[in-house]
Amino acid sequence: MLWDGIARRSAGAGGGGGVEEIRQPAERAPRAKVRIGLALGGGAARGWSHIGVLRVLEEAGIVPDVIAGCSIGAVVGGCYAAGKLDELEAFALSLTKRRVMGLLDFHFSGAGLIAGGRLQRLLDQDLVDRRVETLPIKFCTIATELTSGHEIWLTRGPLVQAMRASYALPGVFDPVLVGGRWLMDGALVNPIPITAARALGADLVLCVNLNGEVRVRGTVIQSYDTETSDQKEIEEVIEEAPRKWALFSGARADRIRKPNAPGMATVMVDAFNITQDRIARSRLAGDPPDVMIAPKLAKMGLFEFHRAQECIALGRQATERALPDVLELLQETQET
Repeated sequence: MLWDGIARRSAGAGGGGGVEEIRQPAERAPRAKVRIGLALGGGAARGWSHIGVLRVLEEAGIVPDVIAGCSIGAVVGGCYAAGKLDELEAFALSLTKRRVMGLLDFHFSGAGLIAGGRLQRLLDQDLVDRRVETLPIKFCTIATELTSGHEIWLTRGPLVQAMRASYALPGVFDPVLVGGRWLMDGALVNPIPITAARALGADLVLCVNLNGEVRVRGTVIQSYDTETSDQKEIEEVIEEAPRKWALFSGARADRIRKPNAPGMATVMVDAFNITQDRIARSRLAGDPPDVMIAPKLAKMGLFEFHRAQECIALGRQATERALPDVLELLQETQET
């Protein structure tokens, strides 16, 4: 305990005056507030579950001081930091298969299938004048630089531009030019940006892993005989892929019948999903979160944006399961 020394005059044994030092406890310095960070991972349509996560945290009185978002996590996190989560949730719940297709401005002259202008105009309606550095919550998005592969943390500049760069899935959306660099989806280098949340000042980091339950757990097949493979099993996997990923609501699915002829959408999305899973597992092992929230999204297609209600509910359920651990950790941290 800290003590302050104060002096008072008192009568000694011989009657003479003396000075006696009285030590009294000083007031404790106020304990610094625990800064909570939230790392919102990438996962396309599965990212609507981030909304359910944030709702449960809010209801429990847990407000993050720092948010780092990647891909769809950048969109949800940015809208939350800007106070526009209600508007985003209403938009997500309004989506149908037809409306999703209407938002995709296909073109064949760019570096991706979708220009992204229609989605930007939707974001601009509420966020056109917002800048990352002026948000009330410290926020950053993660992007990947084309060619060099640099991991770029966007902590300043127009919010919508930072979001677009983070979700520019290669081959699907055109890359975004930011400050002289061509940027694309941050999930290529850091799908769950725990490191960024810590670097921005978070003491405790909660992360949302949108691929925690997805059954992409590749191993090494050391001896594969191409002549005795289970042909029936392979055909079932290939024919299931269009429905599972639902990139264009099952379009062209009837053409995928042979194991050597998967469609372009299936190849592109499966490749991205496998890469993201490997990178996420590596990053989580190197810098694990204090608490991980993993919604059960295995049955949710990456591009089934019209299933927002289900996704949000799954995010709520996962957070409610993890909430006792979060509250216990916060209590332990505040007591130390």
